[in-house]
Amino acid sequence: MRLMRPANIVTAVADILAGVAIAGYVVKDGSVYQWQPIGLLIFSTIGLYGGGVVLNDVFDAELDRTERPERPVPSGLITKNGAALFGIILLLAGIAAAASVHVTGWLSFSAMISVAIAVCAVVYDKWMKHNGFLGPLNMGICRGLNLLLGMSILPAALPQYGYITIMPVIYIAAVTMISRGEVHGGKKSILYGAVLLYAMVIAGILTVAVINYHIVYALAFVILLGAMIFPPLQKAIRNPAGPLIGKAVKAGVIALIVMNAGWAAAFGAIYFALLIVLLLPVSVLLAKLFAVT
Repeated sequence: MRLMRPANIVTAVADILAGVAIAGYVVKDGSVYQWQPIGLLIFSTIGLYGGGVVLNDVFDAELDRTERPERPVPSGLITKNGAALFGIILLLAGIAAAASVHVTGWLSFSAMISVAIAVCAVVYDKWMKHNGFLGPLNMGICRGLNLLLGMSILPAALPQYGYITIMPVIYIAAVTMISRGEVHGGKKSILYGAVLLYAMVIAGILTVAVINYHIVYALAFVILLGAMIFPPLQKAIRNPAGPLIGKAVKAGVIALIVMNAGWAAAFGAIYFALLIVLLLPVSVLLAKLFAVT
């Protein structure tokens, strides 16, 4: 559980639910056509996200011996090889679950998207993490593909609404930029850049909500989103020390749930948006028990 970062996994589940709502799989009264495909996609994202963060700790094992010796691998709670095997099993389970959503199986869009997520996660963990530009972009693509995985429940929705996946890419790029200073402190210029990226995402949600005539629904979630991400980021800008930056990162990760609820609301799925928000206290509770960053 410590390796998988369960509080973060809850935010990945929110991605799936938002994608399902964007695809139009939710009717106006909040009911859905079938819950089984949604359950499979949720199981898929748990495996994919969990596998990605487990392998992240595997590749970071040597660095963590110095910077974060309390983590499971450097502390000896689990061997590096054992963690690697666990991460690979999680990724394969996630791909298999996605392949079970549609009758086309391994040739379905869901399966192909899940493979792309797994590949992007490993590429980030192994090579891109420490690149100032490609690292945040890579991590953002993982999150955008996860939203797309939710949309794949109705493949016909992918060409129509696939453009929305750029927004979680931007959002996670902002969080990843902020996280660079979590250990040794950060730069104010980078933090100001994150503010700009956050603002772009909020503007995107509101724009789609206006186009779809659901601005009232979306506005409430956008206000909550801003209240969660901007105050800790403002404190980090005033004093870009590691602990304050860590709090800004934690807020940005958990607030992903509210962002996803905002997207569901922007498409008129207000009851589904409320369902997504109910994941917030679950993630907050898990964040008190397990590491987020």
